[in-house]
Amino acid sequence: MFKRVLVVLLLLIVIGVAGVFVLGWHSAYAPVESVDASAFDAGTVARGKMLASAGYCATCHTASDGERNAGGRPLKTGFGTIYSTNITPDVATGIGAWSEEAFARSMREGISRDGSELFPAFPFDHFTKLTDDDVAAIYAYLMSQPAVTAPSKSNQLPFPLNVRSLQAGWKLLYLDQGTYKAQSEKDQEWNRGAYLAEGLGHCGACHTPRNALGAEQSDQTYAGALIEGWQAPALTAKNPAALPWTVDELTAYLRSGATALHGVAAGPMSEVVHDGLSALPDSDIRAIAVYFASQNGSATNAGDATGSVAGAMGSWQLDSQDQPDRGADLYRAACSSCHYNSAAPPSLLRPELAFNSALRSSDPTNLIQVILHGVGVREGIPGTMMPPFAASMSDRQIESLASYLRGHLTNQPPWTELSSRIAAVRKGDAG
Repeated sequence: MFKRVLVVLLLLIVIGVAGVFVLGWHSAYAPVESVDASAFDAGTVARGKMLASAGYCATCHTASDGERNAGGRPLKTGFGTIYSTNITPDVATGIGAWSEEAFARSMREGISRDGSELFPAFPFDHFTKLTDDDVAAIYAYLMSQPAVTAPSKSNQLPFPLNVRSLQAGWKLLYLDQGTYKAQSEKDQEWNRGAYLAEGLGHCGACHTPRNALGAEQSDQTYAGALIEGWQAPALTAKNPAALPWTVDELTAYLRSGATALHGVAAGPMSEVVHDGLSALPDSDIRAIAVYFASQNGSATNAGDATGSVAGAMGSWQLDSQDQPDRGADLYRAACSSCHYNSAAPPSLLRPELAFNSALRSSDPTNLIQVILHGVGVREGIPGTMMPPFAASMSDRQIESLASYLRGHLTNQPPWTELSSRIAAVRKGDAG
């Protein structure tokens, strides 16, 4: 009896694996000899440039020391490192031999021109929502750019995760293929924002936690996740901000990278704002803000913003009454000259820490990142910077400073295991 059961199980496994490989087989599109870039309408190319920027194509497909869109940027996942590919119109190493049909299939279905499966590090599960016109415009733009010869780097994935055919099983479980469907009960602006956020901007790729197979957890959409060593905060009512993310606040933040009531964009979010969303018109930025504000409770939880601001900033008045505190001394010596606001409203150029989401989050990662590495002149408010303290502060000092700020400016409980988290972030092992 045992042998029979074992044989049946083995047969089922063989059949299942064979089925996945069958699903993973796709015909190849014949290579095209060359694409005449001059045949593309100038307006289409310009629109494609805007869309490619808002979809962060260059952000992911450009190595730190490489040519634009030539690939080679390492994308660290829970399964290994995947390197982005060359998407310039180089025939030998890029997508110069790709027809528009082949390009559209890759965007919609995650299948390469040669028929092989693409790994979901490429967000085809979001790009599948794009309209035909937008996909065609992005293709026209990419094919109009200078060709760069840059062979692909080998991904660092263990067997069997490096078997591309197995991605067919992943898609069967998690790929909801099809263009974005407008919600009839919502207005045009909201639907435009949803289209940009869910499709082109693939916001969920960073702000939604993933399951054991690397797929976004649909029941936790925008609930926040750890990405590239930073905590992408929740974009729902669970967001830890002291003040609501209203439409106006979101619009200002996504447009400029900073607001006086919510702080500045740093880490990966800085690239999103300054290298991606900057290409979109103001109307699109506001549409995205409308979409997210409708989900985070801002419409009903705004409350008395003036009173909240005064109350939060009033916490600094306790300084003169404080008992000697190592963290307070560090704040006064290293932070107060730039962050202290003596009266409401706070200054945009003097970010008010009482409103900082990093202090209120249950995860101290973002605060640690900023203290260690600072905020560069191209992040947050362009031209304004915060110096890094990695070389001048020890882990113990950072722990004292972070604990002081958390306890003094929020009503949240102390962080647990703060010292080990500081050590992990300093080593670059923050996840």
